[in-house]
Amino acid sequence: MSRLSMAFFTAGALCGLIGMGWGVYMGASHDHTTFPAHAHLNLLGWVSLFLMGGFYAFLGDRAPAKLGWTNFVLSAVGAITMAPTLALLLKGNPGMEPAVGVTSLIAFAGMITFVVAVLGAWRRTV
Repeated sequence: MSRLSMAFFTAGALCGLIGMGWGVYMGASHDHTTFPAHAHLNLLGWVSLFLMGGFYAFLGDRAPAKLGWTNFVLSAVGAITMAPTLALLLKGNPGMEPAVGVTSLIAFAGMITFVVAVLGAWRRTV
């Protein structure tokens, strides 16, 4: 398996672990104020990063290396930074709204990059 796929899987697994721990904390404290941020971390971090890693693993050496690593950086940074900024916003810090906007755009750029990689894979299919 490529280092690119392993990078996606590692970041995804760490997001999953943190997201589950966050969920346990919310359940134990009965404070679910930040559940949307928790959901974003689980979906963008755990699920999306794992699916992207699987895509690059299936492509193998046909995967576009530079585009794949760009996809990884944007998607991982987007997921990892959006969750805490959104949590802070949800906890009553309106000054975090611009940060949530920027981190959302980073995550969105990661998805655009992934779509470009998927569409580009059509040219490399046999």
